[in-house]
Order: sequence, then C-alpha cells, then structure tokens
Amino acid sequence: MKAMRKKEATATACSEDDRKGVHGISMNGQYDPWNPAYPPRDPSPCDADMAAHIAPVKEWMDKTEAILANSRATNIIIPDRTPQFVNDVLFDILPALVPILEKDNVRSFLRFFNENGRAMSWGFIITPETLNQIIVYNAVRCAKVVLVGDDPELHGFRANPNCMTRYGYFSLHRAADMFFVDMIELLLRHGASANLRTSGDLVPADLLPLHVAVENTSMHKYLEDSLNPSQQHVDCSQADINYILKLIHILCLPEMKIFLDTTRLLAKHTDDLLDELCKYIVDGQIVHTAVLLLSAQKQIRGLSSCNGCGSSKKEGFGTITNFVVDNITAIKMRQNRLEMEPLEVKKELLDVTLNLVHVIFKAGEALDVYIRSHPKIPCVMEVAHAEVFEHVTLILKDHGFFSIGDGIDIGNLHPYWNVLSSQELPRKLEEMARIKAGLKVPCL
Repeated sequence: MKAMRKKEATATACSEDDRKGVHGISMNGQYDPWNPAYPPRDPSPCDADMAAHIAPVKEWMDKTEAILANSRATNIIIPDRTPQFVNDVLFDILPALVPILEKDNVRSFLRFFNENGRAMSWGFIITPETLNQIIVYNAVRCAKVVLVGDDPELHGFRANPNCMTRYGYFSLHRAADMFFVDMIELLLRHGASANLRTSGDLVPADLLPLHVAVENTSMHKYLEDSLNPSQQHVDCSQADINYILKLIHILCLPEMKIFLDTTRLLAKHTDDLLDELCKYIVDGQIVHTAVLLLSAQKQIRGLSSCNGCGSSKKEGFGTITNFVVDNITAIKMRQNRLEMEPLEVKKELLDVTLNLVHVIFKAGEALDVYIRSHPKIPCVMEVAHAEVFEHVTLILKDHGFFSIGDGIDIGNLHPYWNVLSSQELPRKLEEMARIKAGLKVPCL
C-alpha cells in the first residue's frame, strides 16, 4: 500500500511539474513549497550494468521523496492540492472514523490509517481534511500523532498545520472556531501560524484565527440578549458607564472563560495585535474591542507601538488611548454639516471606547486574575451569577468605577436552548460544507 501511495503522490508531483517552468518555481516566478527544487541526479557510468544504473536512480528518488515530504509538511501550502476524489473517499469512511476520534483512541486511529491511508493522505502528507476532522472532534492525542508523524503506521507521512483546507481556512481557524484551547496549544507547538488568513469564496476573507475567536465570542447569547446596540449611541454619561460595566460583568462570568482563554492564547501569537485592535475601534465594534482588550490586556501592556495607531513609545494602552483621542479630535475638526450626523454617531462610539479602555487599563489586571480563577469547565464548579456580579462589582469599585442610577442587572441571562450538541454541531458544519462547496457558502 505504501508503494502504491508513493506512486500516486509522485504522479501528483509530476502533474504539478507540468505547470512549472523549473522545479520549485511557479509560472509567476515565486517559490512553490509544494513543488520544491529536486536534487541533481548524477549520471550513471556508460559501461555500468543494469544494477549500477538502478541504484543511483533509486537513491535519487528517495532523496526527492524526502525533500517533497519535508517541504510539504513544514511550509505554508496554499491552496489545498488534495484531489476531490480523495476527500470524497474520506467522507465515505468518516462514519467509521468518527467513533475513534470521539474516544481519541490513538492505537485504533493508527490501525484505521494503516488500512485507509489512501483516503487520508496525498502527495506525501496527511491531507488537510483529515487533520480538520481530527480537530473537529478535539482528538488531541490523535492530532499529536499525525503532527509528529513518527509512527510506522503513518508510513512517513505527517500533517501540516499550515496547509490550507479546500474551504479556504487553516487548522487554527477551525480550532479557534470550536474554542478548543488544548488543540490550539498543540497546533502552535507544532508550528501552526496564528498569522495566516482565510481566503476564497467559501469563507469570509482575510480573517485571522484571532478574528474567528473574537467574532464568535461577541455573538455569544449572553451578550446578544443583554446588550442593546442602541445603548452605545449616547453621550459620555450614565448609560455609557453602565453599558461598559455591564459588558465587563458579562465577560467575567465563568461561562465566558473558555472564550477569553482562546482569544488570549491566539492574541499572544498574533503579530501587529494593536493594529487588529485599532480596526475594531475604527469600525465602532465595542463588544469586539472589549473582548480583545480584556483577554489580551497583559500582552497589550507590553506593546509599544502599532502601524495603524501611529508610532509611539508608550505602552499599549497609552498607544490605544492616543489613537482614540486622535480620532475624536479629527471628527471634531470636520465641519461639513452634511456629514455631521454619521460623524456624531462615530464620535459617540469613540467616547464609549475611550471609557472602556480606561476601565480595563485600571481594573484589567485584577479582572484577569479573577477570570483565570474560574474552572476550565463551568459545570464542574457552578458559580452563581449573583456571586460573580458581587465580586466583579467590588473589583471595579476598588479601582474607582461605580454604576450610576438604576445600576446594572445581569440576572436575566439564560443559556442556549434547542441547539446541536458539541458532537453534532461540527458534523453538521462539515456536511453543509460538502453540500454547498460549489455554492459560495461560508463555512466559518
């Protein structure tokens, strides 16, 4: 089986070669890690016998296969080169694979791969869709096995965490979408980049894994049910302060810990973090800004400048504050009355953001310690919302922040009802992706 797979993989490499002028160079002159330069082949002596001719050829082919396997497993691969028929066979055998992944049984997985490798590997690597399915079921031990690739049942193949899936996203995007912190940590340890963006017609374009985590957190039912967007469009007043404090109280709930943990981990490995934060601020996305500020506040304090926010020697919060103030000042200087109404709304959002930055700058460290103290799985040790409310309120008061008027209330929060289970949801996502692959329907 190994020999046959190698023959198929070599055929794939050859078909790629047909589209290249030189090995390793694409038509536009850029290096292609899927098809790296092959080693030179030494000519055989003219008077040598058949065995002497075959030996150097075999040695050259072994070197070439090793170069292909290493390059394809360790570089950023865009796009996915797996033929459709290979993924189709994988989906056909998926019902037998899923129970193994749900149990995260390494020995069973290796036996399964040894018997069904043609559906799970192509071109000297384990296919991106195979790794994608392992991530969907949070099979961390199986993921480690395919990322390392040392087991003999894998026949020298391993998975590349930086190989784009056929849907246009990478392994970290999928793990971020599911908020699988342990899986994200594993992928990062094995070279996954947090700075690769989505691409193509099947996903929202230009998203980092960090964006996926922040966007999904911001759509949490607690936030959607409790925060009325119209509350943001007010002067820097009572409603403004209460809105910010309520938002912070909700983000400090034990149920939100996994979302903030995921965002914090991805932010730690994301380049130009302040630039990404500035984009949320410019777009007036208060909740997104709060999620990123609160979860990554420790890292932000250590940053000194950002391209989008202008050059600065201040620490991150100072840089962000200057950026918001500069934008507010710029709006005030624009006198065109035709633009005043939308500009006024934008200024109000920036006023709210400025207060939000101030609150997290002052109380963020204490809030972060409290959030991290929650159990990883809230149901292990249930904490009443009233108790959380009291504790967070004390932290905020200790740093000079008080609710005004009627105060704030987080007593009417309800969990999700009538939704797919954690096992059913990823399965449904993949089913939708397969059915609608040609219909330009986003998967993330």
